[in-house]
Amino acid sequence: MDIRQLQYLAALAREKHFTRAATACNVTQPTLSGRIRQLELELGIPIVERGQRYQGLTPEGEKVLKWAQVILKNWQSMQEELGHLKDHDVGLTGRLVMGGIPSALPMIPLLTKKIRKIHPGIDFTVLSQSSEEILRGIVDFSVDVGITYLDSEPIEGMLATPLYIERYCLFVPEGHLLAERKSVTWREAANEPLCLLTNNMQNRRIIDRAFEKAKCHPSPRLETNSVINLCSNVRLMGLASVMPQYILDVLGNMSGVKAIPLDEPTVEHSVGLVVAARDPLSPLIEAMRETAALLAPVSFSERVEA
Repeated sequence: MDIRQLQYLAALAREKHFTRAATACNVTQPTLSGRIRQLELELGIPIVERGQRYQGLTPEGEKVLKWAQVILKNWQSMQEELGHLKDHDVGLTGRLVMGGIPSALPMIPLLTKKIRKIHPGIDFTVLSQSSEEILRGIVDFSVDVGITYLDSEPIEGMLATPLYIERYCLFVPEGHLLAERKSVTWREAANEPLCLLTNNMQNRRIIDRAFEKAKCHPSPRLETNSVINLCSNVRLMGLASVMPQYILDVLGNMSGVKAIPLDEPTVEHSVGLVVAARDPLSPLIEAMRETAALLAPVSFSERVEA
């Protein structure tokens, strides 16, 4: 067994197609298939369901894949650390895959900007994901770090670093009867034609719980998994929405839209960076945690101004 066989297996599981997996690994399809067959012979188990097309992994193959992902991630981390030790002047290099809940995506550039000042050689892939997808991705190694809620749903097995406090506003079109109010109750918001995130998003579950505390159960006119789409529907469709107050801070002056703080009840939640509690941590992940720790948990408005 060697590291390439495990890389080929991981690529096949990711691409779900022999030819695409071979292309991703810069080898021919027969080479990839042959090395995986060799791995099956060495382990004495079937790894891939046989057929004219890729049909998935066997139960034994799924077990092998989990171990392969652990080995590959540790191998990558070792390479990163040794590379840094060999040349301190170059600094850390590599790519971090980050999963962020939609409402937190505006925060991520502030964090990546900070770490790039310290480690210019680090690049990023940023994915918009639900909180469940983030935690699942961290466990199966498809995501390195996540930006998610820390205090509303369980995050067992994770190391957490708070980043900012999320508060909520009712977003309405300019000229709306509520537009000049200093605050709006959740009960009043429930009477508006609402567009909200889909209910697989943790932000939506937080909002639903707030409406329940206010003893009201609105039925949204539109649901989406995109915060930008929410903003567009407020501005162009005349709907109202509940979103974090920092949206206007980040997107700038959205003409035609007003944000009014929500109260009764007041709802606040901590958002932060989470990584798997593994030892040792990848040098890139450790660098991200150290950078996040430099940002004290404050409101997002204060973070943007800072």
